[in-house]
Amino acid sequence: MILFTLFALFFAVFLLWRRARLVVAIAGIGTFWLLATGWLAAPLLDWAQPDVPRERQAIFAPRTALIVLGDGTEHDDNGSLVPKRDAMIRIAKAAELYAECKRREAVCTVILSGGNPQRHETSEADNYAPYLLRLHVAKTDVLLENTSLNTYQNARNVARILRGERYDSLMLVTSAYQMPRALLDFARFGLSPHPIVSNARHIRRGVLPRYTNLVNTEVALHELIGIAQFHVYCAIGWF
Repeated sequence: MILFTLFALFFAVFLLWRRARLVVAIAGIGTFWLLATGWLAAPLLDWAQPDVPRERQAIFAPRTALIVLGDGTEHDDNGSLVPKRDAMIRIAKAAELYAECKRREAVCTVILSGGNPQRHETSEADNYAPYLLRLHVAKTDVLLENTSLNTYQNARNVARILRGERYDSLMLVTSAYQMPRALLDFARFGLSPHPIVSNARHIRRGVLPRYTNLVNTEVALHELIGIAQFHVYCAIGWF
C-alpha cells in the first residue's frame, strides 16, 4: 500500500502540474527503477534492519519465556490458511530455542502473539499454534495472545499476560526488520526482552527490476514509518 500511495502521488502531480510533466515522469520512473533494481531499496532496508545481531546468544534461565510475534497468514494453493514465510521461520526458531531450553530442565513458555488484522478465518496465534506443536513444543507450554492487530498491541497485550508472572529470562523472536520497532514498543511497557533474530531480508542489486526488491521496500518503509509514528505518538501523549 505504501508504494501504491507513492505511485498515486506521482500520478496526481503529473496530472496537476502540467508544466513539469516531463520532470515528474522522469522522477517517478527513476524512483521506481532504483527501488526495483535495488539501488535505493538496499539503503532503506539497511535502515529498517540495522546492526541487530543475527546470531545473538540466547539467554536461558530457570524460568524462560519466548515471545513470538506474528507476521500474517495466507491461503496456500489448496485454499488452506497457513503462516506466511517469515512467520514459519519465527515458529521454527522458537521451537529450536524451546528444545534447548527444555534440555536445561528449565520452565519454558512460548507466547504466540498475533490477532487477525487481515480478517481471515482465524487469528495468527491460533493458526501458528499447531505448527509449533508439530515441532514438539508441549501444548501446556504455549500461551496464545490472539487479539493484537499491530506490533504496539503485541507488546501491550503480552505485557498484560506477563503481569504478575515471574520470568528470569524473556526472549523476543522476530525478523530483523521488525526487531527495532518491536523493542521500542516493548520498552514502552517496561519490558526489555533479549532480541533473537529469526531471519533477515536481503536486496539484490542489478540492472533488471525485481519484484522481490519492491516487496522488501514495502516492508522497510512500513517499519520506518512505524518507528516515526511511535516517536510522534509518544511526543504527543498517544502512546
